[in-house]
Amino acid sequence: MRSTTSFAAVAATGTWTDPDGVRRPAGEVHAWRGGTNQTVCGLSLHRSRLGRFPHVTWDDVQPATGAHADEVARVCPRCAAGMGRRRDERPWVRTRPRP
Repeated sequence: MRSTTSFAAVAATGTWTDPDGVRRPAGEVHAWRGGTNQTVCGLSLHRSRLGRFPHVTWDDVQPATGAHADEVARVCPRCAAGMGRRRDERPWVRTRPRP
């Protein structure tokens, strides 16, 4: 079972259509959990005029590794932090704690 913090779909400011005819996110992308009307960082989808992409996962729009990140201009840093951007990095460890 996936936790609610590890899985999210995408909301974006723009859209483009790939050669297969599937809608993909473009512009600035935000993490969005289905069933809510706001992004992980707290923006309202309606007021911000963000398009919903429930068929695209958050991992797919990451510019470094994502499959659908061709037209992504910016990833929201607050959403990235909320989704655990540093999850793959080594955790912080104190090497010389005070006595």
